[in-house]
Amino acid sequence: MSRKVFVTGVGMIPFAKPGASAPYHEMGEQAARAALADAGLAYNDVEQAYAGYVYGDSTCGQKALYRVGMSGIPIVNVNNNCSTGSTALYLARQAVAGGAAGCVLVLGFEQMSPGALGSVFTDRPTPFDDFDAVTDRVVGKPEIPLALRYFGGAGLAHMNKYGTPLAAFARIRAKASRHAANNPLALFRKEVSEQDVLESPVIWPGVMTRLMACPPTCGAAAAVLVSEEFAARRGLNTDVHIAAQAMTTDRPGTFDTGDMMRLVGYDMSREAARKVFEEAGIGPDELDVVELHDCFAHNELITYEALGLCPEGGADKFISEGDNTYGGKVVTNPSGGLLSKGHPLGATGLAQCFELTHQLRGTAGARQVEGARVALQHNLGLGGACVVTMYRSA
Repeated sequence: MSRKVFVTGVGMIPFAKPGASAPYHEMGEQAARAALADAGLAYNDVEQAYAGYVYGDSTCGQKALYRVGMSGIPIVNVNNNCSTGSTALYLARQAVAGGAAGCVLVLGFEQMSPGALGSVFTDRPTPFDDFDAVTDRVVGKPEIPLALRYFGGAGLAHMNKYGTPLAAFARIRAKASRHAANNPLALFRKEVSEQDVLESPVIWPGVMTRLMACPPTCGAAAAVLVSEEFAARRGLNTDVHIAAQAMTTDRPGTFDTGDMMRLVGYDMSREAARKVFEEAGIGPDELDVVELHDCFAHNELITYEALGLCPEGGADKFISEGDNTYGGKVVTNPSGGLLSKGHPLGATGLAQCFELTHQLRGTAGARQVEGARVALQHNLGLGGACVVTMYRSA
C-alpha cells in the first residue's frame, strides 16, 4: 500500500424522497458521469469499478454503469449495509494503492421505499438476530422499528450514564438543518429550531422524536480515484488525497457487554479512528471538518466521543459550546448530514466523500469551512462495519 491515492473527480445528484427519484440505474449513471466529468476522464479511462447498494438484485452495478460504457472492465458489486459506499471506496483505494489499477470509479446509489427499514427476506435468519437479542434484553420496546430501537437505546444509554439531556439531540438536528440550508443537493433544506425538534411527533417518549431520525432517501454519488503516476500522465487534479483509511468490524464486546452504545458500533468507530490517526500522524485536534454517520442525532452525539472530537461524557458540553459547527473546534456535517441531506444507504459514503473533497478544494460555496486542509469521514453500518477515511489537501 505504498502508492498515493488521489480523489480526482466527484459527482452527486440531488437526494429525493422515495417515489420522487429516477430509478436506481438512471441515478447511478448520472452520478458516475458527473464524477468522470469532474475528473476530466472518459469511462474508457477507468480500469476497475466498484458499485455499492443495499436494496437491489445482484449486478445492479452493471445495470447502472453499462449506461455509461461497456468496456469490459471488472465491476464489483458491494453491500455492507449503511457503510456500503465507503466500503466500496475502501476497496477502490486498496486497488490503486496496491498497484492493481491506476484509475478506479466508485459508485453508490439507492432506490428506497417509504417507512422504516426492515428485512427483505423472511424465510431465513437475519444478520440482526444477535443485535435483536441484546436489544430485547436491555431495552425491550419490540413495537419500535429495529433501527430506532438500536440507536434510541444507545442514546438512552448515554443519557443514563452521563446525564445527557434530550435537548442535546435536538440541538444536533437543528444544527444539521442550518448546514443543509446551504446545500442545494440536500433533501431537507428548511431550518428547524431546537424547540421544533423537541415538539415533533414522539417516537420514543423521553428518548426520540421524529426529527431526530434521518429519512429514507433515494440518490447516488460517485468518485474517481487515481494513482500519482496516472494523474501526472493525464494532468489531473491532485488537490485532494486519501491520507489514511481503516475499516473495522465487530468484536465480542458488541454483544457481551449489554451496552447499547457498543451494540451500535462505538468500539468499531473508536478503533477505526485510532488506526487512521496513527497512520496519518494527525490527531483529532487537527481536524478542520468531519462528515460523520448521523443516521440518528443520537449516533452523531456518541460518535463525537468515539472519534475523539471531545472526551467521553463531554458531548453535551461540546454541542452546547458550538464546537460542532462554524466558529467552533471542528465543523461536523457541513452538508447537513444524513439527518437533513438524506441517507440513500449505498450512496451515503460517496456523498460524504463528495462533500469533503469540495471542502478541501475550497469549492463548497456557502457552506465552505474556511481554511479546511484536513478532513475526516466516518461511515457506519450495523451488522457490522465501520470505515473511517482521512483526506488532506495538497
